[in-house]
Amino acid sequence: MMDTVETDLETLARDIDGCCRIRGTFTLRSGQVTDEYFDKYLFESDPRLLARVVAAMAPLLPADVDLVGGLELGGIPIVTMLSALTGLPALFVRKEAKTYGTLRQAEGGDPRGRTVVLVEDVITTGGAVIDAATALRRLGTRVEVVVCAIDRRPADATRLAAAGIEVRAVLTRADLDAAHR
Repeated sequence: MMDTVETDLETLARDIDGCCRIRGTFTLRSGQVTDEYFDKYLFESDPRLLARVVAAMAPLLPADVDLVGGLELGGIPIVTMLSALTGLPALFVRKEAKTYGTLRQAEGGDPRGRTVVLVEDVITTGGAVIDAATALRRLGTRVEVVVCAIDRRPADATRLAAAGIEVRAVLTRADLDAAHR
Protein backbone atom coordinates (compact mmCIF):
# COMPACT_ATOMS: atom_id res chain seq x y z
CA MET A 1 0.00 0.00 0.00
CA MET A 2 2.85 2.41 0.81
CA ASP A 3 4.27 2.07 -2.71
CA THR A 4 0.86 2.96 -4.17
CA VAL A 5 0.64 6.10 -2.04
CA GLU A 6 4.20 7.12 -2.96
CA THR A 7 3.55 6.51 -6.64
CA ASP A 8 0.33 8.50 -6.46
CA LEU A 9 2.13 11.44 -4.82
CA GLU A 10 4.94 11.20 -7.37
CA THR A 11 2.37 11.33 -10.17
CA LEU A 12 0.57 14.21 -8.47
CA ALA A 13 3.87 16.10 -8.13
CA ARG A 14 4.66 15.52 -11.80
CA ASP A 15 1.20 16.67 -12.88
CA ILE A 16 1.23 19.79 -10.69
CA ASP A 17 4.74 20.69 -11.78
CA GLY A 18 3.82 20.18 -15.42
CA CYS A 19 0.74 22.36 -15.05
CA CYS A 20 2.17 25.15 -12.89
CA ARG A 21 5.83 25.60 -13.80
CA ILE A 22 5.73 28.06 -16.67
CA ARG A 23 8.42 29.79 -18.72
CA GLY A 24 8.61 33.42 -19.80
CA THR A 25 9.77 36.64 -18.19
CA PHE A 26 8.35 37.26 -14.73
CA THR A 27 9.00 39.88 -12.07
CA LEU A 28 8.79 38.42 -8.57
CA ARG A 29 7.49 40.22 -5.49
CA SER A 30 11.12 40.80 -4.49
CA GLY A 31 11.70 42.68 -7.77
CA GLN A 32 13.89 39.93 -9.20
CA VAL A 33 13.28 38.89 -12.79
CA THR A 34 13.15 35.20 -13.62
CA ASP A 35 12.47 33.06 -16.67
CA GLU A 36 10.55 30.44 -14.72
CA TYR A 37 7.49 30.88 -12.51
CA PHE A 38 5.30 28.55 -10.44
CA ASP A 39 1.67 29.61 -11.00
CA LYS A 40 -0.24 27.86 -8.23
CA TYR A 41 -3.58 29.12 -9.49
CA LEU A 42 -3.27 26.80 -12.48
CA PHE A 43 -3.70 23.71 -10.28
CA GLU A 44 -6.32 25.41 -8.11
CA SER A 45 -8.46 26.28 -11.12
CA ASP A 46 -8.28 22.76 -12.59
CA PRO A 47 -11.11 20.82 -10.86
CA ARG A 48 -9.60 17.37 -11.47
CA LEU A 49 -6.14 18.31 -10.28
CA LEU A 50 -7.55 20.22 -7.30
CA ALA A 51 -9.70 17.20 -6.37
CA ARG A 52 -6.57 15.02 -6.34
CA VAL A 53 -4.76 17.50 -4.09
CA VAL A 54 -7.72 17.63 -1.70
CA ALA A 55 -8.02 13.83 -1.63
CA ALA A 56 -4.36 13.64 -0.60
CA MET A 57 -4.87 16.43 1.93
CA ALA A 58 -7.88 14.94 3.77
CA PRO A 59 -5.89 12.16 5.55
CA LEU A 60 -3.50 14.82 6.90
CA LEU A 61 -6.25 16.39 9.03
CA PRO A 62 -6.04 15.65 12.77
CA ALA A 63 -8.92 13.69 14.26
CA ASP A 64 -9.96 16.49 16.66
CA VAL A 65 -10.59 19.22 14.08
CA ASP A 66 -13.86 21.20 14.27
CA LEU A 67 -13.41 23.61 11.35
CA VAL A 68 -11.13 23.88 8.33
CA GLY A 69 -10.04 27.46 7.72
CA GLY A 70 -8.93 28.49 4.24
CA LEU A 71 -6.60 31.46 3.92
CA GLU A 72 -7.42 34.19 1.43
CA LEU A 73 -7.02 33.78 -1.58
CA GLY A 74 -5.35 30.49 -2.46
CA GLY A 75 -6.72 28.49 0.46
CA ILE A 76 -10.36 29.26 -0.37
CA PRO A 77 -10.91 26.87 -3.31
CA ILE A 78 -9.00 24.14 -1.47
CA VAL A 79 -10.92 24.52 1.80
CA THR A 80 -14.23 24.59 -0.05
CA MET A 81 -13.52 21.23 -1.70
CA LEU A 82 -12.01 19.83 1.51
CA SER A 83 -15.13 20.81 3.43
CA ALA A 84 -17.34 19.11 0.84
CA LEU A 85 -15.19 15.96 0.90
CA THR A 86 -14.91 15.63 4.69
CA GLY A 87 -18.18 17.17 5.86
CA LEU A 88 -16.26 19.56 8.12
CA PRO A 89 -17.54 23.14 8.18
CA ALA A 90 -15.35 25.68 6.41
CA LEU A 91 -14.09 29.00 7.66
CA PHE A 92 -12.82 31.66 5.25
CA VAL A 93 -9.96 33.65 6.76
CA ARG A 94 -9.17 37.11 5.39
CA LYS A 95 -5.78 38.79 5.57
CA GLU A 96 -7.45 41.62 7.48
CA ALA A 97 -10.81 42.12 9.13
CA LYS A 98 -13.49 43.78 7.02
CA THR A 99 -14.00 47.47 7.68
CA TYR A 100 -17.72 47.23 6.96
CA GLY A 101 -20.64 44.88 7.61
CA THR A 102 -19.73 42.21 10.15
CA LEU A 103 -16.17 43.52 10.60
CA ARG A 104 -14.95 39.91 10.70
CA GLN A 105 -11.61 38.52 9.66
CA ALA A 106 -13.00 34.97 9.60
CA GLU A 107 -16.27 34.23 7.84
CA GLY A 108 -18.41 31.16 8.37
CA GLY A 109 -19.32 29.65 11.72
CA ASP A 110 -18.21 31.07 15.03
CA PRO A 111 -14.71 29.66 15.65
CA ARG A 112 -14.51 30.58 19.36
CA GLY A 113 -13.60 27.64 21.56
CA ARG A 114 -13.13 25.35 18.55
CA THR A 115 -10.16 23.65 16.93
CA VAL A 116 -9.36 25.05 13.49
CA VAL A 117 -6.94 23.53 11.01
CA LEU A 118 -5.68 26.18 8.62
CA VAL A 119 -5.64 25.30 4.92
CA GLU A 120 -3.20 26.95 2.53
CA ASP A 121 -2.17 26.36 -1.06
CA VAL A 122 1.55 27.12 -0.89
CA ILE A 123 3.65 28.00 2.14
CA THR A 124 6.87 29.87 1.36
CA THR A 125 7.70 31.90 4.48
CA GLY A 126 4.76 31.06 6.74
CA GLY A 127 3.92 34.69 7.44
CA ALA A 128 0.30 34.53 6.28
CA VAL A 129 -0.26 31.36 8.31
CA ILE A 130 1.17 32.94 11.46
CA ASP A 131 -0.95 36.08 10.96
CA ALA A 132 -4.13 34.00 10.51
CA ALA A 133 -3.34 31.76 13.49
CA THR A 134 -2.66 34.81 15.67
CA ALA A 135 -5.94 36.45 14.67
CA LEU A 136 -7.92 33.25 15.27
CA ARG A 137 -6.21 32.57 18.59
CA ARG A 138 -7.23 36.06 19.73
CA LEU A 139 -10.81 34.90 19.18
CA GLY A 140 -10.26 31.95 21.53
CA THR A 141 -9.66 29.41 18.79
CA ARG A 142 -7.19 26.54 19.02
CA VAL A 143 -4.88 26.55 15.96
CA GLU A 144 -1.99 24.08 16.01
CA VAL A 145 -1.89 22.63 12.47
CA VAL A 146 -1.77 23.97 8.93
CA VAL A 147 -2.35 21.62 6.02
CA CYS A 148 -0.99 22.81 2.70
CA ALA A 149 -0.83 21.57 -0.85
CA ILE A 150 2.82 22.55 -1.27
CA ASP A 151 5.44 23.39 1.35
CA ARG A 152 8.11 25.51 -0.38
CA ARG A 153 9.96 26.51 2.80
CA PRO A 154 13.68 25.82 3.13
CA ALA A 155 14.52 22.65 5.08
CA ASP A 156 15.84 24.69 8.03
CA ALA A 157 12.73 26.87 8.39
CA THR A 158 11.56 27.04 12.02
CA ARG A 159 9.26 30.06 12.05
CA LEU A 160 5.98 28.12 12.07
CA ALA A 161 7.19 25.62 14.67
CA ALA A 162 8.25 28.53 16.88
CA ALA A 163 4.68 29.86 16.57
CA GLY A 164 3.30 26.50 17.73
CA ILE A 165 2.08 25.43 14.28
CA GLU A 166 2.74 22.02 12.77
CA VAL A 167 2.93 21.91 8.98
CA ARG A 168 1.43 18.93 7.16
CA ALA A 169 2.06 19.09 3.43
CA VAL A 170 0.85 17.03 0.51
CA LEU A 171 3.99 17.93 -1.48
CA THR A 172 7.23 19.81 -0.92
CA ARG A 173 9.43 21.93 -3.18
CA ALA A 174 11.81 18.93 -3.35
CA ASP A 175 8.94 16.71 -4.59
CA LEU A 176 8.19 19.18 -7.39
CA ASP A 177 11.85 19.62 -8.31
CA ALA A 178 12.32 15.83 -8.45
CA ALA A 179 9.24 15.55 -10.68
CA HIS A 180 10.64 18.24 -12.98
CA ARG A 181 13.84 16.34 -13.79
